[in-house]
Amino acid sequence: MTFESNRHPLAAIAVALAALCAAGAAQAQSFNAVAPTPAQVRPAVDQAYTQLMAAPQIQKLLEAVKADHERSIEDLKMLTEIEAPPFKEQKRAEAFLARLKALGLADAKIDAEGNAIGIRKGSGNGPKLIISAHLDTVFPAGTDVKVKERDGKLHAPGISDDTRGLAVLLSWLKVLNDNKIRTVGDLVFVGNVGEEELGNLRGIKHIFAEHRDIDGMVGLEPVPDGGVLILGTGSHRYEFNFKGPGGHSFGAFGEVPSAIHGMGRAIAKIADIHTPSDPKTTFTVGTVSGGTSVNTIAPDARMAVDIRSNQMAPLLETEKKVLAAVDQAVAEENKRWNVNTLSVSNKLIGDRPGGMTPADSVIVEAAVRANTAFDRKSVLTGASTDANVPMSLGVPAIIIGGGGKTGGFHALSEWIDLTDAWKGAQSSLVTVLGLVGVEGVSQPLLEKRPPRAR
Repeated sequence: MTFESNRHPLAAIAVALAALCAAGAAQAQSFNAVAPTPAQVRPAVDQAYTQLMAAPQIQKLLEAVKADHERSIEDLKMLTEIEAPPFKEQKRAEAFLARLKALGLADAKIDAEGNAIGIRKGSGNGPKLIISAHLDTVFPAGTDVKVKERDGKLHAPGISDDTRGLAVLLSWLKVLNDNKIRTVGDLVFVGNVGEEELGNLRGIKHIFAEHRDIDGMVGLEPVPDGGVLILGTGSHRYEFNFKGPGGHSFGAFGEVPSAIHGMGRAIAKIADIHTPSDPKTTFTVGTVSGGTSVNTIAPDARMAVDIRSNQMAPLLETEKKVLAAVDQAVAEENKRWNVNTLSVSNKLIGDRPGGMTPADSVIVEAAVRANTAFDRKSVLTGASTDANVPMSLGVPAIIIGGGGKTGGFHALSEWIDLTDAWKGAQSSLVTVLGLVGVEGVSQPLLEKRPPRAR
């Protein structure tokens, strides 16, 4: 999960951030509001959640979530202690798959991209909703992922982002089956690969390419209580390689251009690019390398550039400026020495489409109404997550939390406080149930969509 400081012209940011403070300062610093929360929801949404919260079987189900909390922590610890670096998620996927099968999804499988998927069929012709959490973490192989408990918290790399989400999905599956709850729509349980770093959302991209009858998605991430992520920040990432003939720093001076000097010109030009503040659009030269020795005119140099925006148009415009700046820098370095021997190539190494689920859509109102049922103030937020993919395709998608206070994302000091975390698991489950409907209690709020063409 990659959180951004997102802004929107309609955002009541001061009020929204105040609401987030109750979720813990470590989390609040990662979020900004992107749109005003709906003042009221449509009658059908209100009615559905009134019916759900009044139903004895749903109240029993919520008690089961609470009762399963301690057991679910064992799933959390087990999965956290299985390394899952980007592109090396297989062992964790296999463990998650084994739990899906043990809890009742006998036909669950690992797909061609490495995602673990199991479908809990609904009782009727209802919508198909993905409920997901990502398997991968940002930490390389060999990282100490042993869970350690101190000060009432569990500490381990990746424990909150996003292993907690995986454990909550397993708890939901258990309590739904134990209590024989029949949803009208299908629930597609997913532990997906490739959300972090250069994973490039490959897991969720594969799922939406292969399953074109999906009607919506609810992802679980370490979102503070009440947070509903509705905006997906898009990003393009490039690697640039500068090549020249190289030579002795003294003997070849004036005869050959330096790859590092050319790259330096490019960096300076990129630094001068202006981007809009609304929608927030950013760039950075994140890594640089090259050269062979201090007394060599560098024959090669490399840099990686990250470009992001809350809307695709300014992202693409900034991308054009970055590419033009690099080409101009190379031309200037060649002209400096009256040669044409310095060149540059680029490779797109990251492509995360952006998008937004409208604040007045049913899926957002459902999450807001579910929060209200648990006396939580909703805050509509934005970030770069798996939800970027369905949002870019026009498929309703949100990211919500699974409960617990967390901090230290992407750091070895990552932690989670699971005190009363079952409350978050309850409210998020109620959000899901309202969308797919519960037989004998409520009809699905999420509409079935025509299958997308290939």
